[in-house]
Amino acid sequence: MTIRVLLADDQALLRSAFRVLVDSEPDMEVVGEASDGAEAVRLTKEQHADVVLMDIRMPGTDGLAATRMISADPELADVRVVILTTFEVDDYVVQSLRAGASGFLGKGSEPEELLSAIRIAAGGQALLSPAATTGLIARFLATDDPADADRDPARGERLDSLTVREREVLVQVAGGHSNDEIAERLEVSPLTVKTHVNRAMAKLGARDRAQLVVTAYESGLVRPRVE
Repeated sequence: MTIRVLLADDQALLRSAFRVLVDSEPDMEVVGEASDGAEAVRLTKEQHADVVLMDIRMPGTDGLAATRMISADPELADVRVVILTTFEVDDYVVQSLRAGASGFLGKGSEPEELLSAIRIAAGGQALLSPAATTGLIARFLATDDPADADRDPARGERLDSLTVREREVLVQVAGGHSNDEIAERLEVSPLTVKTHVNRAMAKLGARDRAQLVVTAYESGLVRPRVE
């Protein structure tokens, strides 16, 4: 299966570099380029993209707004958005996760990291390292700000639908652990962990593991570390 990739960045030179890199891989191809968020949303639909590499800062409709549009469109439920950012510690990155992004990647990453990110996102996994989940995500998602319009109070209520084991697995996912790592920690098989993760996603209305992390922090199930 060929992964169809859409590039959304207002810098043409950067898009060209990404295109050469992506098109050099036998299992993926660039199906379009966008210079702003509105164009990215349109091309995602027209070209049936699987993964969108989305620059977060673009003129007009920015990457954050575009990510929200893609995530809110039922016809694009299978599309995965990977946010590209210059600074990893960035409030916009977390807002993008809330909006439905599957993860983020620094623009200074190595080519192999970018290609791996595309494959990870296409496979429905969260592109979140343990350091990112315990640091950046915890820092912003766990703050009690009544003016934060992005919060979804219903997320906490949905936790009641989870079994005890599903909650345990969710905590581990929020810690940035892989299925294999969770299986070892909970002394179950990786297949069992995958089943629990999928059931939790279905019950919580999460698109992928990244959204499970968001839910875990916003609901208070997982608290940020105090350094």
